[in-house]
Amino acid sequence: MIFNESNSMIVASQSDAAEKRTDSINGHRSLFSRRNFKVGEVIATFYWDQIFPTPTYLTVQISEHEHILLQPEYLECINHSCDPNAFFDTTRKHLIAVKPIREGEQFTFFYPSAEWDMDQAFECQCGSDNCIGMIKGAKYLPQNVLKNYQFTDFIKGKLAARG
Repeated sequence: MIFNESNSMIVASQSDAAEKRTDSINGHRSLFSRRNFKVGEVIATFYWDQIFPTPTYLTVQISEHEHILLQPEYLECINHSCDPNAFFDTTRKHLIAVKPIREGEQFTFFYPSAEWDMDQAFECQCGSDNCIGMIKGAKYLPQNVLKNYQFTDFIKGKLAARG
């Protein structure tokens, strides 16, 4: 671990593709790119070794009553954005770039893309032009918002059943 130039960020390299950064003042964790990625490129392959019957703050949903903790563990540091640059493909077990990502850029994903009804709703502060405000899960998204995002196969099935 090293401190960055402002001495407020602790950097822990996790892979060739990403490094976890923790704000030493508020403890907020983020994951940043260590290289450039093209759209569609696999950023990381993941797996899970724990499955929970209900969502937690750190889980990703793979079925009606299965919520996983991502491994490698550093992937849990990818924060939400309404204008994401990455997507968790839970069928293929890949984190995929959905936009070009530059070295040093923070990885983000759209939380409702992988969670139907989140454990902890929150007011988004991503600042993007597409910000939808309250983030609660895909279950709560209006039809006009759905077209802007990619969803896991499980969430796609839930949305289709909803009609």
